Amino acid sequence: MGGKYRITGDKYPRMRRPRRRGKLILAATASVVALGLAGWGTLQLIDVFTGGNRKASAADHRTDCPSAKPSAPAKALPKPAKITVNVYNATPRSGLAKKAADELKKRGFTIGKVGNAPAAYDKKVAGPGLLLGAPSATNGSFPVLGTQLQGAALKTDARRTADVDLILGTKFTAFNTPRSAADALTALTNPSPAPSC
Repeated sequence: MGGKYRITGDKYPRMRRPRRRGKLILAATASVVALGLAGWGTLQLIDVFTGGNRKASAADHRTDCPSAKPSAPAKALPKPAKITVNVYNATPRSGLAKKAADELKKRGFTIGKVGNAPAAYDKKVAGPGLLLGAPSATNGSFPVLGTQLQGAALKTDARRTADVDLILGTKFTAFNTPRSAADALTALTNPSPAPSC
């Protein structure tokens, strides 16, 4: 062989494979697609945070929001004074039911029986408490009393009376603050209006 491929001495020519243009084209295409997606994503983020560049009139605004619903009517929940609460202690701490009953009385609830929990629940309530009552209490007394104790479990039984049992569990430390309980009760009775479009 002659020319640049001529072998002289101990040096041998480097013979490379021909470069494949397919890989180069694929890499270039992938780069263009990635940049396009990044640009589109950036525009979407700008649109989200600036509220878009729509200049809609009041008439257009009405047509854009046909599925707007009126706000839900306020729930008719019983006042705390209308709810009779039996307070039972299912913990090994003595005097807890009396203290809890006194606090609920200060908050406007009517107190019924106060004492130790029945054997079926004694030292068997793992959470902060258990609300036990008739099935009708699930849409009445339970939500109102539940605003006082966050994390209380709900259970119904076959009773026909309107009273509700509050069985204090092993994780009970204190009721919600009066302010947070009042705020939760207000949120229950006056649900927030549906957001406008």
